[in-house]
Amino acid sequence: GLGTSRTFDVSQSECQLKLLPVLDAFFANAGAMIDSSPMYGAAETTIGNLLDKLERPESLFSASKVWTDGKQAGIEQMQESMNLWGLKAFDLMQVHNLRDWQTHLSTLKDWKEQNKIRYIGITTSHNRFHEELAEILKTENLDFVQFSYNIENRISEESLLPIAEENGVAVLINRPFKRGDLFRKVKGREVPDWAKEIGINSWGQFFLKFVVSHPAVTCAIPATSKTSHALDNMQAGFGVLPDAATRQRMINFMEAI
Repeated sequence: GLGTSRTFDVSQSECQLKLLPVLDAFFANAGAMIDSSPMYGAAETTIGNLLDKLERPESLFSASKVWTDGKQAGIEQMQESMNLWGLKAFDLMQVHNLRDWQTHLSTLKDWKEQNKIRYIGITTSHNRFHEELAEILKTENLDFVQFSYNIENRISEESLLPIAEENGVAVLINRPFKRGDLFRKVKGREVPDWAKEIGINSWGQFFLKFVVSHPAVTCAIPATSKTSHALDNMQAGFGVLPDAATRQRMINFMEAI
């Protein structure tokens, strides 16, 4: 998948030159899900403009969020997102960071019945909301959940990942690179030979394959505005995934640095 926080919040004069190659590379390498939010500035406008240039690839799985207070405000915001993307219906609409979630979830259920959206979900990017989110997963009939998970932030292994797996909820992972901190930690180091032996040829692939190899994870959504990074990220979706023993070896390697 492809996240758009920060990276797609650009002026529309920059949009085509800077980001069209990124999206082209994404779809050319089996990309599907694009995730956004009204919170991300001009990102949804950017997405709509780029999709028009690419003639709206059939593989697109559109995912956005509602991020406001109140029923009518939420409805208007989601309708505006559809307009900006140029869509008649979203594949996935999510309540962003649990904001007024009871109100919006009621609307999302209605919209799903009306075929305005295929799937409904809820998100957070903050560990402090994990306990509340876990209770929501246990009590609400959700299709998707999104939260942060990476090789150095594994708190979701304690509750969210097992609960989602047990309840058949698809899992989207944001911040798989810990907002770039993981790259800064390994700067100047080579990917270990044992990782290369299973087809991991970059640190981006190392970190992404760790995330998507968890049995409960459905999709990771790293954000980038660089074509070379998009191409590298997408390679994590091919080849062998780390098994449990290799995942532990990856954790031990990072903890030893």
